[in-house]
Amino acid sequence: MYNSETYNEKDLVFGIHPVKEALLKGSSIDKVLIQKGTKSEAIHEIRQMLRHQNVIWQEVPIEKLNRVTRANHQGIIALISPIIFQNIEDIIPSIFEKGEVPLLLVLDRLTDVRNFGAICRTAESVGAHAVIIPDRGSARIGGDMVKTSAGAILNVPVCRSKNLKEVFSYLAQSGIHIFACSEKGEKYYFQEDLSIPLALLMGSEEDGISAEYFQYCDAHIKIPMKGKTASLNVSVATGVILYETIRQRMII
Repeated sequence: MYNSETYNEKDLVFGIHPVKEALLKGSSIDKVLIQKGTKSEAIHEIRQMLRHQNVIWQEVPIEKLNRVTRANHQGIIALISPIIFQNIEDIIPSIFEKGEVPLLLVLDRLTDVRNFGAICRTAESVGAHAVIIPDRGSARIGGDMVKTSAGAILNVPVCRSKNLKEVFSYLAQSGIHIFACSEKGEKYYFQEDLSIPLALLMGSEEDGISAEYFQYCDAHIKIPMKGKTASLNVSVATGVILYETIRQRMII
């Protein structure tokens, strides 16, 4: 889903020729917005380039393009990412080669830039090895994300996947346990061994973790809630569990 937000000019490349040039140069493009219903041959050619380079693109009404920029966008806008997305298959082997115990975060459809940024800031501060996100439905990583993370997102690897189920299978094959974290968990987070090779799965702000992912999880943990509030903000909850993970690993 397209998430509306404010954009800095440096986050954007718009117009047919500039977008094509950005693709030819291999710029780090988060996604491309294309005017719905356009019959432009030049944009059709760009679509083929997007498919070839596995760049996400989305057809949207012209009104949305006009809200992103008032400049002459010619029906196409590329949203530039300040980071280069990495492959989890490249990261996992290097963690084991260094003799370290993997600590990963999987964020299922987090759409709030502030939550995402705060989580990345905490993840980087505890030395998490990577943050994994789906390629659709997550908050866009742009200038606002860099600010909300206090720059931390530039220092923690972010991996984007078209299929989180395949990621879960790969993590399991690599000996990494997957713990789902929500208010519906079966055990409190401090009752589980978090010193093992671990990927923490956190759900979206609106509806939590996708039900289809639970079959891939080794445990389902929760945080004690003694007040009337049913759950914590996802960035706060992630911080609580990450620091318990570090505490356990420091006393071994």
